[in-house]
Amino acid sequence: MTDASAVVLSARAVARTISRMADEILERTDGPDGVVLVGIQRRGVEIADRLADVMRDRDGSIVPRGALDITLYRDDLQTVGPRPVVGRTHLPVGIDGRTVVIVDDVLFTGRTIRAALDELADFGRPARIMLAVLVDRGGRELPIQPDVVGRVVDVAPRDRVDVFVPTLDGRDEVVVSRGTT
Repeated sequence: MTDASAVVLSARAVARTISRMADEILERTDGPDGVVLVGIQRRGVEIADRLADVMRDRDGSIVPRGALDITLYRDDLQTVGPRPVVGRTHLPVGIDGRTVVIVDDVLFTGRTIRAALDELADFGRPARIMLAVLVDRGGRELPIQPDVVGRVVDVAPRDRVDVFVPTLDGRDEVVVSRGTT
C-alpha cells in the first residue's frame, strides 16, 4: 500500500457492517421468506454469501443466494475487448414474485446495477428488487440508489475504492487509493 492509500474499513469493521446490513435487509423484507440474495460477480457474490450467513444465524432460515455475471449486459462491452471473460450466472430458485436483493461491493456510476437489472429481467419478474452495497462512493451517472448501504465514502472521481475479501484476496478490508483511476 502506498502513502496515497487509506484503509476505510478494517476486517472487524467489515464484519460489523455486513452484520448491520443483514439486519436491515431482514427488517425491510419482514424476514427471509421469499428473499433471494443475488451477488454481482465477483466480490458481490462473496458479500451476498456473508449476508446470508448472518441472516441464517439471526433467523435460522436459509436464504437462497445466486450470482450474476453482467459482462454481456454492459453498455461498454465493445471496450472490454474481443473475447470478454464471462463468469457464471446462477439463480438457485425462480425469481417470479420474490424479493431479489442485488448485492455488490462498490456502487459508483450505477452502470453495473443497470446491467444487473437488465440481466435479471431475462430470468423473471420479481415482486421487488432491492440493492445492497457494501460501499457507496457517490458519482452516479444513472438514477440508481441503494436501499441498504454499508458505508458511504466521500471520494474524488479519480480515487479508487477497493474491496478485499478473504476468499479472493487473502484479506478483509476496504481501501481508498487517492487519484489512481
